[in-house]
Amino acid sequence: MGAPAMLVPMAAAGRLHDRRREAIQKFAALGSLLTLIAAFSLTSAAFFSLGNGLTIALQVTSIGLLGIGATCVIIAGGIDLSVGSVLALSGVVAALSVKEAGLPVPVGMLAGVLTGALCGLANGILVARMRLPPFIATLGMMLVARGLALQVTGARAVSGLGESFGELGNGALLRVIRIGEDGFPTIVFPGIPYPVILMAVLTLAVAFVLNRTVFGRHVYAVGSNAEAARLSGVNVARVVTLTYVISGALAGLTGCVLMSRLVTAQPNEGVMYELDAIASAVIGGTSLVGGVGTISGTAIGAFVIGILRNGLNMNGVSAFMQQIVIGLVILFTVWIDQLRNRR
Repeated sequence: MGAPAMLVPMAAAGRLHDRRREAIQKFAALGSLLTLIAAFSLTSAAFFSLGNGLTIALQVTSIGLLGIGATCVIIAGGIDLSVGSVLALSGVVAALSVKEAGLPVPVGMLAGVLTGALCGLANGILVARMRLPPFIATLGMMLVARGLALQVTGARAVSGLGESFGELGNGALLRVIRIGEDGFPTIVFPGIPYPVILMAVLTLAVAFVLNRTVFGRHVYAVGSNAEAARLSGVNVARVVTLTYVISGALAGLTGCVLMSRLVTAQPNEGVMYELDAIASAVIGGTSLVGGVGTISGTAIGAFVIGILRNGLNMNGVSAFMQQIVIGLVILFTVWIDQLRNRR
């Protein structure tokens, strides 16, 4: 049997091994999630309420959206440290487009998403075309984007955006409100927040792209072995660039959602969010060496972080201790990932 013929079953066996690793890590993350839910339900009576559940889901949307983009980049063998700053710049652009340029809110939001996509495109060009290390390229973009956000706003918040600007971040589907006899409204059912619906739709869409399309297979191939993918006819530079564009666009969308929730654009928003995004991906089974990862695992990882923070808050744990706990969880998860890779 010739070498090319041997490569096919070897590649299939390698992918089967990767899928087994993904499944093991995903179920481990799911087990951790269920354990946290059970533990915090016992320590706080209000934890297992509808209101708190919706609060957690709303808080997780930022981590989840950024984590989806981080997963695509990491699977392809890269890293993106700029998403927190890109988030702030995109939200500022959306707010200024509405307030200063007088654009309709949807158009302003689109401008914010496009700003994020352009930052991602710049990252992709720096990494794929100019061959800069992803860590350095995205670190530089992190500084540039944050500086631009502070410069164009004079380091001040952009306010006075109007109620329509807050609809995306604060609106909800199927919200039921009853007007009482005293004339005051009472919320019967708070509804499903629009950001949660958005995260669910994008999770399904990106998962479909990675698992059922040629582009998705190319992303895994590039992350597993970029040189082998290139020899197989894959345009490695284009695939890598597109993963950064996806990450940037999702960071831009997250910025618009966050600024909409606040109805104010904060140029200092999004600090350290990139670590949450990477952590959610790694907790969900995405390997930092590339080639392994799932969007569903990242969604589970995002909820692990969100529920951990929420539960610690409800139990009166200080914000400083929360940082220590989250940091230890990240270190432990990456250590487990390294052990898997050595085996």
